[in-house]
Amino acid sequence: MKIALIGDVHANLPALEAVLAHAHQQGVDAIWNVGDFLGYGAFPDEVVVRLRAEGALSIIGNYDLKALKFPKQKEKWGKSKHPQKYLAFQWAYEHLSKVSRKYLRSLPKEIQIEIGGKNILLTHGSPASNEEALTPDTLDERLRELAALKTDVIICGHSHQAFARQVDNTWFINPGSVGRPDDGDPRTGYAILQIGPDLLHVEHFRLEYDVDRAVQAILENGLPEAFAQMAIKGYDLDTVLGSNYEI
Repeated sequence: MKIALIGDVHANLPALEAVLAHAHQQGVDAIWNVGDFLGYGAFPDEVVVRLRAEGALSIIGNYDLKALKFPKQKEKWGKSKHPQKYLAFQWAYEHLSKVSRKYLRSLPKEIQIEIGGKNILLTHGSPASNEEALTPDTLDERLRELAALKTDVIICGHSHQAFARQVDNTWFINPGSVGRPDDGDPRTGYAILQIGPDLLHVEHFRLEYDVDRAVQAILENGLPEAFAQMAIKGYDLDTVLGSNYEI
């Protein structure tokens, strides 16, 4: 079975469209999405609608969960969050349809599935927390602790850092970020997993996409210039602003 692994789309429809087109050209059988549909991009509802139309198997990300809590948290966040991060949550929530909000609320934080005799876990951050960032540099000791779940493959997102590592008998795979790369490379990223009884192969891809369209939509919707610079430069907001605020 050939599966497109995607995550951290962050409301970037042009990047998502490029990934889906490429994945279909590779003949994938399914699309698995490890969450964070929303945030900073100008297409929150369109991304949700498109992934539903694709029949993607999806979980909810930590950013999505926070955005859905915006109405109850806005007073607190207005005092604690950087104004542009506050605006990102507000804009994402207000530009979701009721149908899309209901759909996102229905999504689980994790999904366990068995394919080709292998137990697979989809989680946004890690099995311990949807805000734990697993990276290429995460210590083997920590991955070994997480591997104690006796899962053959753990597919995660959140860190936006693409990698595939095996610790003991468990594979950890992060496809990277579709819509908000943080490594200074503005190209979109995803991975394809081929899996079967005697097969496990991962290939990561970085693709050009219509960054100008993503940037134009951000600016036309009155979102901050910094959000456009994130797409242009391939960095997170803190790096673009030269700041370090709570996220």
